[in-house]
Amino acid sequence: MAMFEPGHLHIERHALTPDDVSYNVHLDYEVSKNPKGEKGIQFTLHGSMQGKDMSETFFLPKEEAYNFANNVTKIAEKYGIPKTHSQIGSVHKHYDLMFEDIRAQLNMKSGDPVNIENFE
Repeated sequence: MAMFEPGHLHIERHALTPDDVSYNVHLDYEVSKNPKGEKGIQFTLHGSMQGKDMSETFFLPKEEAYNFANNVTKIAEKYGIPKTHSQIGSVHKHYDLMFEDIRAQLNMKSGDPVNIENFE
């Protein structure tokens, strides 16, 4: 199950077998600036994964903000979600809504220049 509203995504999955994964997480986000003064998005992922309470915060500069799913995947693996399941949920529709909301909040447009070195 997944639910989206601007600034918030809730994703929940209950294990169906002992070998399955379980999580109930909220991904909150808002426009912010890092200590260098770069505009971007501050993300907070909180809830539970594999029965463990968790809360992680990370900042992505404007041109990297679309890459949030990579950070979420790494956090999921840190909390015990196996690599085979670590892309939290099949929530492409909801991620697309997040991308559009982030784009609007950061006033980003197709064709805006990016520094490709930030993605290596």
